[in-house]
Amino acid sequence: MPKKHPRADSLKIRANLSDSFDNRIISQFGLIAHGRGEAFDYILGETTTKISLKTIHVATAQLLFSNSVISVNGNSAALCAKNIVKLANLTNSKIEINLFHKSKTRANKISQLLKKHGAKDVYGLNAKYLTKIPGLKSNRKYIDKRGIFLSDVIFVPLEDGDRTEFLKKMNKTVITVDLNPLSRTSVMSDITIVDNLVRVLPEMIKQSRNMSDLSESDLQKIIKKFNNKKQLNLILKYMSKRLIDLST
Repeated sequence: MPKKHPRADSLKIRANLSDSFDNRIISQFGLIAHGRGEAFDYILGETTTKISLKTIHVATAQLLFSNSVISVNGNSAALCAKNIVKLANLTNSKIEINLFHKSKTRANKISQLLKKHGAKDVYGLNAKYLTKIPGLKSNRKYIDKRGIFLSDVIFVPLEDGDRTEFLKKMNKTVITVDLNPLSRTSVMSDITIVDNLVRVLPEMIKQSRNMSDLSESDLQKIIKKFNNKKQLNLILKYMSKRLIDLST
C-alpha cells in the first residue's frame, strides 16, 4: 500500500482488523462496529479536536488519581494492545478482559496479545475470581473480583451502553472513547472522549508522562472542573458546523 495513499492509515487499520478477525481476536460484530465508528471519524475530519484534547487531559488525570482498570475487548486489543499496556503501566491501572461475544479462545488470544506487549497481569480470565454486575444480562456482566469489582474508575474504550449503565449503578466512574457522541455509552459515561482510539491512547500516554509529578490535589482540581454534558454539546456543535461547512 503506497504511503501517500489518502486512506493509508485507515486501510492499514482495516487490514489489521481483518487479520484479527481471522485470528479470532475480534468477532464479526466488531468489524461492523468499527465501520460505524469510522463514519463518525470522517465527520470529525479524522483528527483530534481541541475539545477532545481537553477531555483526554481530564481522563488521564482521573486514571492517575484513582484505583483504575482498563477494560479491554477484541477491537481495542487488536487496534492498540501495545499502547494499552503502556498506559496501564504509566497510570498504575489494571487490565481486565471483558467480552460481549465471549469465548475462552478469544479471551486467551487477547491475553496472549497483551502479554506479548508486556502486560504482566491480565484479569477477567480465571472463573474462580469472576462475579456478576447486578442486573446486567449480557456476557459482559462477568467482572473480576480483583479488578473492575474493586476499582473506582473503569476506562472502557469501545464500550456498549448496557454495561456502562450498570457500572454507574455500582457507583463506578466510567471513562470511554466513542466516535459517536449520541450513543448511550457516550451520554451515560462520566468522561467521554469523542475521538478515534488509535489517536487517543498515544495522547493519553504523552499526558500521563507530563502529569506524573502532579499532586493529588492538582489532579482533583482538573477532574472537578469537567462537565461531560457540556463537552458532548461542544463536540456535537463542532461536527454539525463541519457538515455545514462541507456542504457549502
